[in-house]
Amino acid sequence: MRIVFMGTPDFAVPSLRKIDSGGHDVRLVVTQPDRPAGRGRKLTVPPVKLAALDLGIPVEQPETVNTDEFAARLHSLAPDVLVVVAFGQILKQRLLDIPSCGAINAHASLLPDYRGVAPINWVIVNGESETGVTTMYMARKVDAGEIILSRSIPIGPDETAGELYDRLSDLSGDLLVETLDLIERGEAPRIPQGEPRVGYARKLKKKDGEIDWARDARTVADHIRGMTPWPGAYTWFRGKTLLVTRARLASMPHPTESGHGDGAPSVTGMPGEILSISEVGIEVATADGAVFLTGVKPEGKREMTGAEFARGYRPESGTCPFEPPDA
Repeated sequence: MRIVFMGTPDFAVPSLRKIDSGGHDVRLVVTQPDRPAGRGRKLTVPPVKLAALDLGIPVEQPETVNTDEFAARLHSLAPDVLVVVAFGQILKQRLLDIPSCGAINAHASLLPDYRGVAPINWVIVNGESETGVTTMYMARKVDAGEIILSRSIPIGPDETAGELYDRLSDLSGDLLVETLDLIERGEAPRIPQGEPRVGYARKLKKKDGEIDWARDARTVADHIRGMTPWPGAYTWFRGKTLLVTRARLASMPHPTESGHGDGAPSVTGMPGEILSISEVGIEVATADGAVFLTGVKPEGKREMTGAEFARGYRPESGTCPFEPPDA
């Protein structure tokens, strides 16, 4: 089939590569313009553009696709299917109507749950045990089109959003190839979406990463996993931000200073209080238990284990050092 592919970040790269290797005629890749990024504001090329150039597929980067000029360009290509994966622009209906077999999208959740731009983060923050990918026909309302296929996968108990992102990226490519094969055979279902069980998976802000030690231990641990690697789960230490890159529930016997369990349950303390320091990490109290900080990144420094941080910065058990500067 003749395909026009729209995508921008690395999440969409496996989908493009698998569709191209699946024997389809990818006539054009459309991605966002090169933009400044990072501290140096260096012009950065979208990962999908790099993949398309490597595959020898023409690339276009319009500031917006919702113009008469781009609609005419799309008409000229006579695509059978428009495939959209994490593109970054909302398409108007007139573009969706151009492909003869429709426009489809791969969304990183089990729709209708977690519609929105950050489903991978929010499924972890909300403590879900599974998620997946859904392919659907695109409609006027975002993420609300008729479902074609869904595939679920379990979420690991210590899995971060970044790790889940990679797995769902790969699954999206496989599911899109299967979806295109069904469309080509005229066998693709159209399953109306029901009402979502959970709210909209809104875009994350940097502030969302701040850790609230006064919440229960499971919620704190899930929050840290869901905010890693971006926007980053953070707390404060001696007036500077401290990223927490790895954490897990303190569900083991209380470790001693030597790192060996003494057989007693972990003691309780005030939220944010350091309960113990060991080779396991830094045990911090929450509202109903504790979490171990097993990976951290101090402001301006490299990432390190919780034990390395403790040796270098010497936080003390029985103290509550994780307070914002103005607290």
